[in-house]
Amino acid sequence: RPVSCIINNPFIPWVSDVASSLGVPSATLWVQSCACFAAYYHFYNDLVPFPSQEKTETDVQLPCMPLLKHDEVPSFLHPSTPYAFLRRAILGQYKNLEKPFCILMDTFQELEFEIIEYMSKLCPIKTVGPLFKNQEDRLDSNITTVCSKAEDCIQWLETKPPTSVVYISFGTIVSLEQEQLNELAHGLLNSGVPFLWVIRQPLDHAGFKEPVLPDGFTEKVGDKGKIVEWSPQEEVLAHPSIACFIKHCGWNSSMEALACGVPVLAFPSWGDQVTNPKFLVDVFKVGILMSRGEAENVTSGERRSRNAWSRPL
Repeated sequence: RPVSCIINNPFIPWVSDVASSLGVPSATLWVQSCACFAAYYHFYNDLVPFPSQEKTETDVQLPCMPLLKHDEVPSFLHPSTPYAFLRRAILGQYKNLEKPFCILMDTFQELEFEIIEYMSKLCPIKTVGPLFKNQEDRLDSNITTVCSKAEDCIQWLETKPPTSVVYISFGTIVSLEQEQLNELAHGLLNSGVPFLWVIRQPLDHAGFKEPVLPDGFTEKVGDKGKIVEWSPQEEVLAHPSIACFIKHCGWNSSMEALACGVPVLAFPSWGDQVTNPKFLVDVFKVGILMSRGEAENVTSGERRSRNAWSRPL
C-alpha cells in the first residue's frame, strides 16, 4: 500500500519537509504537555519575554497559564542550557507548522482545557492522550524475562498494606548523582516505610558512574524495600498498596500518576520536567516539590528528602 500519512516527532522536524515534497500528509506527535508546547511556541515567535543572557531570572507569563518562575520554564529555553542542540531540534518544527495537518498531542481537554483552547486557535491541535499501552498487549507479551520481572514486583506489592509503599523511579534517561542517591537511600531508611525503587544502569554515553547504594543499606532495609532495574509502571501505580510516587516529572509518567490517582513527590531535572511540577503541585494539587531542577540538588546539607516521605502517607 502507498503511504497515506506520516507521523513524526519534534526532534526530526525535517520529516514534514520530506512528506510535503512527496505530497504525503504529515502530522507531528507532541509527547509533552500543551503548556510546554505553548512555551516553545511563544519563545520561537518572540511573543513574550523569556530568560536571556542579560536577564537570566526573567519570569514568564503565558496566556491562559500560571506565571512560570524563571526556573520553571523548560530548561532547554534557558540561555545557559548545555543542551542547546535539543532546543534547536525542538524549535525546528515551529519553522513550518503550516505543513503538518495537525499536532497530535499527548494530553486531554479536561486536563489542560484553557491552554488547549487558546493554542488551538493558533495551531491545528488534536488531543490524543493519555497514550498508555494497551492492557491486552502487556498480558499477551511473549518476553519471558519482562513478564517474570513484572510478576515479581506485583507479588511483592501484594504483601504490603494499602497506601503504604513509596514508589521511586526517575525514568529511562535521568540518573542521580551518587550524593543524591545516598540521600534518597538514607531518607527511605530513616522513614521506615516500605518502598519499591527502580534503579537503572546509566546510559553508556551519559557520563554517569554505576550507582552504588550505601554500605549495608539492603541488609538494614530487609523486606521493607525492593530494588529493581525495571518495573511494570502502569500496573505498579494502579496497585492499591502504592501511597506516592517519587519521580523526575516527565510528562508520560505524570499522566500515568494522574490516571491512577497517585500523589507525586516531584524531583525534576531538565527539559519539561521543571515545568510539569508547576501544574502537578499548584494547579492539579496532586504533588509536593522536592527540588527545582538542576539549580537545586538534594545534598547532605539540606536533608529535605529525609523529611518528605511521611508527608503524603
